[in-house]
Amino acid sequence: MTVARVLPATLVGLILMFLALPIVVVMVVSFSSATYLTFPPPAFGLRWYSAYFASDDWLRSTWLSLWVAASVVVLATLLGTLAALGIARLPKGLRVLASALILSPLIVPVIVVAIGIYYAFARYGLVGTPAGLILAHTCLAVPFVVTSVNASLAGIDPRLEQAALSLGATPTGTFFQITLPLIRPGVLVGALFAFITSFDELVVALFISGSGAVTLPRRMWDDLLYQIEPTIAAVSTLTIVLTVVLMGCAHLLGKRAAA
Repeated sequence: MTVARVLPATLVGLILMFLALPIVVVMVVSFSSATYLTFPPPAFGLRWYSAYFASDDWLRSTWLSLWVAASVVVLATLLGTLAALGIARLPKGLRVLASALILSPLIVPVIVVAIGIYYAFARYGLVGTPAGLILAHTCLAVPFVVTSVNASLAGIDPRLEQAALSLGATPTGTFFQITLPLIRPGVLVGALFAFITSFDELVVALFISGSGAVTLPRRMWDDLLYQIEPTIAAVSTLTIVLTVVLMGCAHLLGKRAAA
């Protein structure tokens, strides 16, 4: 192997190690037996995982985040799939405009989106409620579903739908029997990204969760501000593992869709 081939591979490997090092440190600290954050740990154990599962506050925030994320998956997947289908049938000029409007939450800084959502929801008493979190996270998750479903729709031959309609199938029957099976991998990938977006979201939660709907990321933020103990490392490790598993599922579904 020549130096021209080894050097780039080595450089990429060092960059990946540099990026992964903080995650490794957090995961190691989560097994510490110390009463404070220290690295390397003096000994290893499951003390802080037990503390997490025994804490009503941590579990309450975890179940709220899971419930909100599950609700967001349903709403974002439904709205995003319908929006992608509608955009695909628009003229090219309107298609570009509609796509830009729907994808704007991915372009606009999230702090700007959070402030806008806060002022809009404050008028209707949605700040500090699970319903407000679901609606806000749905706004952030829909663009991911639209992008994923659009990618699947791009690989579908429109003549398949036309053939089904010409043979007497209704538009609804054509969608459920022809279109949906073809775009199912893209829909599932979008649903997984919607879940991850909602479950890991912090900035919007800081603005609208209040004291009545504290999600897991918001609880982690408060813990870092007011008390630092290795429980936060255990929670972070569990969150990292869950995110990696979901991203792996999304990658496999994406490969299946591209096949």
